[in-house]
Amino acid sequence: MKNIAVLGSTGSIGTQTLDVVRSHPELFRVRVLAANSNDELLEAQIREFCPDLAVLADESAWKRLSARYSGPVKLAGGRQAFIDAAAVDGVDTVVTAMMGFAGLEPTMKALDAGKNIALANKETLVVAGELVMKRAREQRVAILPVDSEHCALFQCLQGEKKDTVEKLLLTCSGGPFRGKSREELAGATVAQVLDHPTWTMGKKITVDSATLVNKGLEVIEAKWLYDVRYDQIQVVVHPQSIVHSMVQFRDGAVMAQLGSTDMRLPIQYALTYPERTVSGFERLDFWKMKSLTFEKPDTDTFRGLAFAYEAGQMGGSMPCVFNAANEVAVGAFLQEKIRFLDIYDIIEETMMKTECVLSPTLDELFEEDSRARRFAASLLAR
Repeated sequence: MKNIAVLGSTGSIGTQTLDVVRSHPELFRVRVLAANSNDELLEAQIREFCPDLAVLADESAWKRLSARYSGPVKLAGGRQAFIDAAAVDGVDTVVTAMMGFAGLEPTMKALDAGKNIALANKETLVVAGELVMKRAREQRVAILPVDSEHCALFQCLQGEKKDTVEKLLLTCSGGPFRGKSREELAGATVAQVLDHPTWTMGKKITVDSATLVNKGLEVIEAKWLYDVRYDQIQVVVHPQSIVHSMVQFRDGAVMAQLGSTDMRLPIQYALTYPERTVSGFERLDFWKMKSLTFEKPDTDTFRGLAFAYEAGQMGGSMPCVFNAANEVAVGAFLQEKIRFLDIYDIIEETMMKTECVLSPTLDELFEEDSRARRFAASLLAR
């Protein structure tokens, strides 16, 4: 029986994590549930899973839930309560399923408490990869990737020596606008952006998929997870999303992990590793599979990927700046305050006008994140 905490339990990854738990009650016990503001869904999860602790980061939502709920589960509210939930005694593995830069502090708290991490919050490694991996090594805990692409790479690397790896081939669906020109994207609407062809995800990550920023974040994440150089990470557009990623070795052999487009598969693997557990997930039927195609990404049109490589190669605080500018821009786009292509302009100008801090401390990264957000917000008026 593995005791888990799910941070971001009401989001896309969080609810699918609970699907996995629901399918294997003999393997998992949910000790902590934590969400941002969806008090109604959290209440339903509390009643089903009966954790020791349930937390809402939004204090208004916590007060609403506290007024309704009178059961045995302890309730807590506020940002600090959310962070502290990552270090509750008796938890073996913390699933970090919250969105954005906000996931960094709870993840570090969990590492300090000696918890294994099932990592779905890629921004944690993007903004502070060196510090996070160093802390995990010091605490001798595992960081197991939940992203489908990184779970695929992780599986392909099992039993292989690091010095035999020549290249990581990170697959990418291409998003809803694959093949489109900049001119065609000028009037892209929020509804069009959120209509992803293969994956069902939260709004922010779906926008990131359309801009290829999400793939860029995964490139930076891969650098830290697998200790490789950026020139060893190649993005391959694969619109069918059947091959989740591949590893090319120095002898020329390529190993790939294939599967259905179901995030519960990598979630379950991260939670049960090193074991493989029976599942009811959809199986691939190769007799029905018409084709698997692969393309080079168009980084001139979808500049988010190029910006990510640039930020990663600069190092220091620049990936943090890149991420902060993107979060501000995506938020503004979802509120229809800016156009789709403006996302790129905001990221580019924020990176150009922000000084890169080499070897930043954790406190300095929080300062750089705030500074970049303020600058990016100042561009919205244009």
